Amino acid sequence: MYGRCKALLQSRNAVNNARLDFSSLKAEADGDLRVGARVSAASQTGFHWIAGRTKPCGDEQHSRSQQGTGNKGFILDEFSALPISAALKQRLAKANFITLTPVQVGAIPPALEGRDVLATAQTGTGKTLSFLIPIIEQLQKSQAKVAHALILLPTRELAMQVQQACAQLISFPTALVVGGMAEGPQLDAIRRGARLIVATPGRLEDFLGRKLVKLNQIEILVLDEVDRMLDMGFKPSIRRIVAAIPPVHQTLCYSATLEGAVREVAGDYLRNPVRVEIGSVLKPAENVKLQTFEVSADRKLPLLEHLLRSEDGSFLVFVRTKHGAERVAKKLAHAGWKATSIHGDRSQSQRNAALRSFAQGGHRVLVATDVAARGIDVDHVAHVVNYDMPKVAEDFVHRVGRTGRASRSGVASTFASPEEKGDLRKIERALRINMQRFRVKDALPLAV
Repeated sequence: MYGRCKALLQSRNAVNNARLDFSSLKAEADGDLRVGARVSAASQTGFHWIAGRTKPCGDEQHSRSQQGTGNKGFILDEFSALPISAALKQRLAKANFITLTPVQVGAIPPALEGRDVLATAQTGTGKTLSFLIPIIEQLQKSQAKVAHALILLPTRELAMQVQQACAQLISFPTALVVGGMAEGPQLDAIRRGARLIVATPGRLEDFLGRKLVKLNQIEILVLDEVDRMLDMGFKPSIRRIVAAIPPVHQTLCYSATLEGAVREVAGDYLRNPVRVEIGSVLKPAENVKLQTFEVSADRKLPLLEHLLRSEDGSFLVFVRTKHGAERVAKKLAHAGWKATSIHGDRSQSQRNAALRSFAQGGHRVLVATDVAARGIDVDHVAHVVNYDMPKVAEDFVHRVGRTGRASRSGVASTFASPEEKGDLRKIERALRINMQRFRVKDALPLAV
């Protein structure tokens, strides 16, 4: 119906006149690719897409020859411009999804073409829709009551939020397959003909081992936050799950980094993928103010209360351990602050309730561990606090990325005790940043 997509995405400064022809696609970022980038036809068929970083993709001379052709420009910046069905466009508009983000501009067109995609982008950039739209567009072409798409994610909370996003856009049945929840309803959803399975690797592998689920009709596989899944030890589970899927299928892979094991997974499971890279994935967003407080461990809680009194908005506080999360939340609540926590020792229903209350404003402060917080997708977080120093730069970026979402401004404060200063310097060197520093005296920050 839509043909094959043929487009050359170029930077805002690359061309003034361009055209769009959906037949095959080639993209070159000759500078920074941004939402609203011009789209121009290219006659060659090669498919290599770098978004947000200068890296020519081959036929540079031909792409430049398109400049000055006098053709009318086409701006790919809204969902309504995508080659998708009118029904899906209507559902997107009804859910108030209007403007495409850079990762959506980069990933959706090639995914609609059936190409494998390997994407890296900071959190809060709209990744979920970039893989849901191609899945929905493909699945609505058939009414078969069998699973044709599988989305793997690292945590229950993240899987639940993806399924909730699905509910806004689709009418066909889905199945949530995650640990920590009763398996009966999950199996019932599969048996009733779920066409999309949203799962964490551990529970799905368990179902496969017990022959409770079949994946022999899967056509589209999504590996979301694959770096975190590998960090959590899911590599063997992913391998066994992929082995149960037909050899010929489409894979969409999303990761914050492409280091080590992630590159290995990408090499094993993706075939000639379209590479989409939006900005620097190991650098905090520019719209987040970064600041560090040099403070002794026993003064961290008074400092946190000082920030709560001084600033408006919700606070997401990161601590290193489950015990620490519970302790800090209880002390804040005892002091009169509306605080709750999520961590591995809380039941799934307790974690859901805490996250729901935080998202709806019932609690102003949410104290979380890194693993539990991977499922947090709340747009209005005003302030992230690294109460305990993160272990590595990647964790710092993931934490900070919980504020300043959807191009909003945000603040991220890091509490550094004397014994944590070395870790702080390592993170700053790794990210090539220098945070504004304050020294705390009697719980009040003083400029250094």
